[in-house]
Amino acid sequence: MIDNFTANDLYNCIDSLDYSDFQKFLAGNKSSIFPSIATNRATSLFKEEVASFNLTALDNAGNTLEMACDITIGATATSYSDFAGSADTNDYYHFSLGTSSNFSLNLTGLSADADVSLLNSSGGVITSSTNRGNSSESITRQLNGGTYYIRVYPHSGSTNYNLTLSATTAPVVPGYSATSGYGLVNAARAVAGALNESPFANVPTFGGANDWGVNLVNAPEAWARGYTGQGIVVAVLDTGVDRNHADLAANIWTNAGEIANDGLDNDGNGYVDDVYGWNFANGNNNTLDGNRHGTHVAGTIAAANNGFGATGVAYNSRIMPVKVLSDSGSGSSSGVAQGIRYAVDNGADVINMSLGGGSTNSQIQAALQYASSRGVIVVMAAGNAGAAQPSYPASNATSWGLAVGAVNSSNQMASFSNRAGSNSSMSYVTAPGVQVYSTLPNGGYGFLSGTSMAAPHVAGVVTLMLSANPNLTDAQVRQIITATAGNVA
Repeated sequence: MIDNFTANDLYNCIDSLDYSDFQKFLAGNKSSIFPSIATNRATSLFKEEVASFNLTALDNAGNTLEMACDITIGATATSYSDFAGSADTNDYYHFSLGTSSNFSLNLTGLSADADVSLLNSSGGVITSSTNRGNSSESITRQLNGGTYYIRVYPHSGSTNYNLTLSATTAPVVPGYSATSGYGLVNAARAVAGALNESPFANVPTFGGANDWGVNLVNAPEAWARGYTGQGIVVAVLDTGVDRNHADLAANIWTNAGEIANDGLDNDGNGYVDDVYGWNFANGNNNTLDGNRHGTHVAGTIAAANNGFGATGVAYNSRIMPVKVLSDSGSGSSSGVAQGIRYAVDNGADVINMSLGGGSTNSQIQAALQYASSRGVIVVMAAGNAGAAQPSYPASNATSWGLAVGAVNSSNQMASFSNRAGSNSSMSYVTAPGVQVYSTLPNGGYGFLSGTSMAAPHVAGVVTLMLSANPNLTDAQVRQIITATAGNVA
């Protein structure tokens, strides 16, 4: 029951409705106890009759999208209290923003498991927060001007809740585009920036037509100065890696503290026989790739510069295979979070995550924060839905790591690539992601497209930066990468 919802709250919520709409409002709130109303809202008796309602079981928000309660959101946080449970399975709120804004939502005071979703003007889900149990929920996102809805709903049990919201006008930052963020990553500038030097001089085009990706990001300019990824470990959180591939075998990380196949956890890290990483999708030490995705990603980062096949952006780095996706490409948030922590704890300097999906997850957020605190840079694919903003977990690049969109060989944004969004605090850059040539399992090579292919180009550039200056923090890498990218003059 809602004890602190007043008659005036009800009046304000339905004051804009005509009489027929008000009847629909009542019909959509059958769980509440309302006396009969026969008075049109235009009469002087309307507010008095509203005040005579039995409000102890009143539903503050509408139970359908059409009957959503209009609310106003501004820079000062505004709170709404209500109830979600078996007798009230949907609470909808409606609000509008006049301009691009930094939006924040918190759902607190829960005694049971309730979740919250942010919806677009058509009712489609933009993002959700679905933490377990009675943990609080939160959504932080940059929103363009327009109309939005909030849906609060029970997952299990019944609970009162407090919904707190705010929105502040987002600043406009020169050099940032809502489409391509800070633009095409540039190794010649970024690696020089890591050394506080002027951009490296241009060098002749490397290789052949299939090497357009490394050339577009100006990796050969860094190679010419001796920075090829040496000494840096890149964890590939994916479907596994073909560690026996001729273009990868020499660049596979091994756990020096572990003895292969003795059935013991020799290094005491909690994982038995994890000589070549760990498989969090299946709970074992088999990190081979039965898909192709992870091997392709690994080749873009670290395929050897040996005159055949593909050549990685950071071809002298080492790849740590961390299998968080099954051979069918499925995985879990907990597996991804564990994979991040494994990579950090076992010596990775960079983590590539060419994966995405789902909603805000506290385990992944905590793992990303942990990586950042340990100086490990996480590079995340922005997603392939052609959406206005990065998908999860790349949307965390407002705080940690980098989000990466895809361009073609002409540096044109790929139609499938999720865009940067209008929040300039999003550390979003672009990289080659259309028909990228790289390694495939069983000694093969082939072309794949997606932001999954773009992210490892950026992971490779970050690796080149760290081979030049291994003391860079996550925040410093984010700043240098975005400041030296293509949209910046």
